[in-house]
Amino acid sequence: MSVDTPEQLDGLRAAGAVVAATIDALRRAVAPGVSTVELDRLAAELLAAGGARSGPIITYGFPGSICLCVDDEVVHGIPGPRRLEDGQLLTIDVAAELDGYHADAAVTVAVGTPDATARRLISGARAALAAGIEAARPGATLREVGGAIERITEARGLRVVRELTGHGIGRGLHEPPSVPHWPAPWASTRLTPGLVFTIEPMVVAGKPWVYLDDDGWTVRTRDRGRCAHEEHTIMVAEGGPVLITAPA
Repeated sequence: MSVDTPEQLDGLRAAGAVVAATIDALRRAVAPGVSTVELDRLAAELLAAGGARSGPIITYGFPGSICLCVDDEVVHGIPGPRRLEDGQLLTIDVAAELDGYHADAAVTVAVGTPDATARRLISGARAALAAGIEAARPGATLREVGGAIERITEARGLRVVRELTGHGIGRGLHEPPSVPHWPAPWASTRLTPGLVFTIEPMVVAGKPWVYLDDDGWTVRTRDRGRCAHEEHTIMVAEGGPVLITAPA
């Protein structure tokens, strides 16, 4: 969507605040032995307490309040009885609707003690997201945003998953435009003040190819390499990007 009034921005920020608070609580609850369904139940309680609803459930009928991806799972991991193990990577992806406005964010955290590759993936994904946000200025194109993301990712010896993109958001969970994390030739949309979308690079150390699991939801890396995924909802503005899902 494109924000035209202060009231719209306030609505987006309220949804973003619920998303940010939920992610903050969940990342503090991550530990070896905790199951992903336990984290999902906590997320459901937190969303309800904030007056919000799960974006994936109300939009797609997703079998969980949030998406939780472990190691080689890139996006749309289904919460279940599996228990987290020391050294794993976990991506917490929260999308919520509040009073007709949607916001979406994700963070990858290490379970217990991370190894060197896990640390490199997490720092690389965060640097890629920061580069994309910094490039999202009025007058820039989405291709330039994607180029900034891919440059910093490859400089760290990592790769972005090109098949998955960010997206417009606001009144719906997924709206135009698609937001690539590489300099896609088709990404000619020029950014204007008020435009709201997600930037969410998915970063791997191995091959960036993915496939859809038999469950019909979970996307995994083909080489079973681990993935880190960081995301914010932002609004383009003259003074610099506004983080709708910024932590409190």
